[in-house]
Amino acid sequence: MKNTKITLSDSEIPEYYLNIAYYLKKYLMKLPDPPLNPVTKQPVGPADLSGIFPMELIKQEVSIEEKIEIPDEVRELYKLYRPTPLIRAHRLEKFLNTPAHIYYKYEGASPTGAHKLNTAIAQAYYNKKEGTTTLATETGAGQWGSALALAANFFAMKLVVFMVKVSFDQKPFRKTVMETNGAEVFASPSKVTEFGKKILKSNPDHPGSLGIAISEALETVVKNKGYKYSLGSVLNHVLLHQTVVGLEAKKQMEKAGEYSDVIIGCVGGGSNFAGIAFPFLVDKLKGRRKTRFIGVEPVSCPSLTKGKYKYDFGDTAQMTPLLKMHTLGSGFIPSPIHAGGLRYHGMAPLISFLYNEKLIEAVAYEQKPIFQAGTDFARTEGIIPAPESCHAIKSAMDEAIKSREEGKKKVILFNLSGHGLLDLNGYDKFLHKKL
Repeated sequence: MKNTKITLSDSEIPEYYLNIAYYLKKYLMKLPDPPLNPVTKQPVGPADLSGIFPMELIKQEVSIEEKIEIPDEVRELYKLYRPTPLIRAHRLEKFLNTPAHIYYKYEGASPTGAHKLNTAIAQAYYNKKEGTTTLATETGAGQWGSALALAANFFAMKLVVFMVKVSFDQKPFRKTVMETNGAEVFASPSKVTEFGKKILKSNPDHPGSLGIAISEALETVVKNKGYKYSLGSVLNHVLLHQTVVGLEAKKQMEKAGEYSDVIIGCVGGGSNFAGIAFPFLVDKLKGRRKTRFIGVEPVSCPSLTKGKYKYDFGDTAQMTPLLKMHTLGSGFIPSPIHAGGLRYHGMAPLISFLYNEKLIEAVAYEQKPIFQAGTDFARTEGIIPAPESCHAIKSAMDEAIKSREEGKKKVILFNLSGHGLLDLNGYDKFLHKKL
């Protein structure tokens, strides 16, 4: 009998986060360039960030320790949904008539339906421990906002969310999820911040962007005592927390008796891709494996495939430190595609560095082909995937087709970072040729 699900027990939930910076320094003997103060152009220090983040997260941001222990309180909450299953896509393989073995790590099994809860719980924990009363954040498609709303609720904190307006309109029930867990949600650009009002004055119908929403969240933090900012992707500590995904997947692949030739994740800010890839990338850095790593992005927001590798602001109002990353420019406003979580002008500095060092690859797809891939996946595997995850599915399918054409078996692993049950508006438009 063919195994479909490879599972782990609660006791096998990782006890630490894996820090890729340690391995980059040890084996590549170099690290990404540090964030800079935009005025002095000098590396930022803890004092520059202490008004925005709790100190423990600041330490994690710059750490080069190999492992960061996961607090017991965080692991206890992880037990609600971790370990997540690794699933062999037998029916998709048959549909593609491919010799490839396709596996996916299903992060949609989390309470809020996506991988974002892995870092949301950790960030809420560290903030609560240091006395934060209220968190402020941005969200694109609403997966991050939904995750942080639940995490803030677990730790009895308030949350203010600025949701990119186009996604606010496309996915109204994400707002409902956030409000169910006590969050206050505003469409961004909003009328509750000075920067939001400035944007709306020049364009009342502005669709918004993650860069604008970040600016509004930061302005809210700066103006209110007891507030801290929480980010769902891009920064080192966020990518660090997501490595629980790959650490579990590595154990599960061992149980399946296989090792991945290709590992794939969608990339917006980079946390989903980093989560699945970094624990396996360690073996490549050590020279033990030649695994290919593919980050998949939308053609409409191609920060890796078309962006420039340079220092840029992480937000539109230019309030953040300068980050060395692949960027389309902090003022870039992407088209209103349904994969709202991938509509960010820049890419995580760690991901950008790895791409620049040619340790990972990147591809970009148009919106219609990724919805077709998501539809094919739903009809074979039974899960309607989020539009963001459809990008990874499309790439995995293309790699499986190449495997068939070459007549070679490949082991393909991708991160199914979330379900699409609150993204049905996009599927409806695709299926009725209105996309």
